[in-house]
Amino acid sequence: MDYGLGGHKTIDAFVEAKIELFEKSAHDLGTMFDLMFSERENVMYERSEGYRIKKTTYGEARGAALSMAKSLSSLLPDLPHDAAVGLYLDNSLEWIECFWAVVAAGFRPLLFNMRLSDSVLADAAKTVGCTAVITESRDLGLLRIEPSALKKDGEPANGPFGDEILVMSSGTTEHVKICAYSGEEFYRQVIDSYNIIKRCRAVKKHCEGSLKLLTFLPFYHVFGLIAVYIWFSFFSRTFVHLADLSAETVVNTIRRHKVTHIFAVPLFWEKVYSQAMKTIRSRGEKTLAKFERGMRIYDKLPDAAARAFSKIAFREVRDGLFGSSIRFLITGGSAVPADVLRFFNGIGYRLANGYGMSEIGITSFETSSKKKYLLGAFVGAPMQYAEYSISEDGELLVRGKVIAKYVIEDGVKKEPDGWFATRDLAECKNGHYRILGRLDDIIVARGGENLNPNLVEPLVTPKGAQGVCLVGRDGPEGKVPVLLVSVGKYISKEKLTSIDEETRRLIESAGLSGQIKKIAYIAEPLLTGDEFKLNRRRLTDEYSRGRLTEKSPDEPGGAEETDALTARIVAYFSVALDSEEDVIGPDSDFFLDCGGGSIDYFAMISKLRDEFDVPFPTEGGKGLNTPRGIADFIKRSGGV
Repeated sequence: MDYGLGGHKTIDAFVEAKIELFEKSAHDLGTMFDLMFSERENVMYERSEGYRIKKTTYGEARGAALSMAKSLSSLLPDLPHDAAVGLYLDNSLEWIECFWAVVAAGFRPLLFNMRLSDSVLADAAKTVGCTAVITESRDLGLLRIEPSALKKDGEPANGPFGDEILVMSSGTTEHVKICAYSGEEFYRQVIDSYNIIKRCRAVKKHCEGSLKLLTFLPFYHVFGLIAVYIWFSFFSRTFVHLADLSAETVVNTIRRHKVTHIFAVPLFWEKVYSQAMKTIRSRGEKTLAKFERGMRIYDKLPDAAARAFSKIAFREVRDGLFGSSIRFLITGGSAVPADVLRFFNGIGYRLANGYGMSEIGITSFETSSKKKYLLGAFVGAPMQYAEYSISEDGELLVRGKVIAKYVIEDGVKKEPDGWFATRDLAECKNGHYRILGRLDDIIVARGGENLNPNLVEPLVTPKGAQGVCLVGRDGPEGKVPVLLVSVGKYISKEKLTSIDEETRRLIESAGLSGQIKKIAYIAEPLLTGDEFKLNRRRLTDEYSRGRLTEKSPDEPGGAEETDALTARIVAYFSVALDSEEDVIGPDSDFFLDCGGGSIDYFAMISKLRDEFDVPFPTEGGKGLNTPRGIADFIKRSGGV
């Protein structure tokens, strides 16, 4: 079977030969580019276009990037070598080509974090002297260059490559940092990825001769840039384009392209887990009981026997989820619930946890196949070029040769000097590290108790709630621990009462009755906009300022009267959005309030058209985004 190994007979021989070439050459981005694109016949990028799959080889992408570099230089004749040029694009073939075009033209790519506001991005550009940006849609007050303006079929650039990449932090803290990496740091990250392959056989497994990664994580973020793009493109593997993040698109893309690897944040795995369990429950009590019995057997079996059992016992579950092509799954970026890890590993997939930050790159990854480490959310041991230490107060300290060359924060440039304080709490067991939460999130209550939200929240999350977040509100005698429980805008009195009773029971069972001073049931979701993990600072601030809408079991509010047809449309919304019905109101906007996507919306409209025999506009329409608006349209159209 052809694995695209450059003439080598085994994967290990291919990887070792490529690493050896990098070790003997200059450790810069130009050398990385040459080695990365050396297997020119290998498929670099796949995307679905209608009924066919379009494939782009490494050779084709290499030629396009070098030609685009020449074109970019002609458009920016006055920019000096090593000037910063912004890149504001979603994951795509164009992102990869434009990224290398900037480097090959001798510039430094400034990878704009697309989750940040225009003003923050403009300030970041000003900080590094960036005056131009490659983008399709954003006006940031810079010279705008559209990807289509860069010629792909002209003469290749032949000047010196740039050797620095500027990455922005995720923006979940008050200050956005700009972290600079050179080819030397990326060289060491590649060596670290080779060591992962040596220690973890499962991560290099192919399906039908191919290893394909889903382009889920944004390439502009350090996790997506290094752990997805750099690691796997250096060994000439294939990336599969993801058109949007709807559940239907994700599943269909994985199945159609036979994706083997998915790297994502915990929120993604939580949503997939929730939907999978919902599907299992919908098939009846016998199916649910059978599944739970199988998971209990998995829990009791030793590691090797448990893996063998899962492959056989849960084949139907895997076929109904992502299919049989999946070889490895990785999570990172924030805490992942234990039940999520248990589910994916229990049904026969391999979901492991990793650790890294914008300032330090990717520094560890759990390579063990033992359940106690996989299900315990361990992040493994530090890689070859990183070193860990835990301070007296439990904070993880990191140093090594993969850390950013320098970091710019508030306009001040800082180079690494000794240990980097991550502000993450950690513990180490038998050489394996586990992240316990953020030091900044620890709540020191009036009685002197230290409450770690990451440890408390899993113990006090009631069924039916959208999520919980423990915050510390300022009080006259110190921090007052408050448990925020997101329940939705349109929750019924009965359900809120039930959630309230269970929340209080869980708090008492966990021995936290004297420490959590208040429970606040709120209508707003805990995550807003493009957030992919809890922003406790924002939630604390909004709660303290009274900007969150509190609910009471006695007066829940928002439970409006709906007629039968509107209630029926609410049920359609619930299915399309994979959401509980009682968090959707008659006037909830499918997009603005519920966060739905256009593909899910039009799939729902198609089903409504079939049931009610009403000619809905193919492009949607004003007033057709809410259950009440759709119900009124059906009535006017004679559908009832």
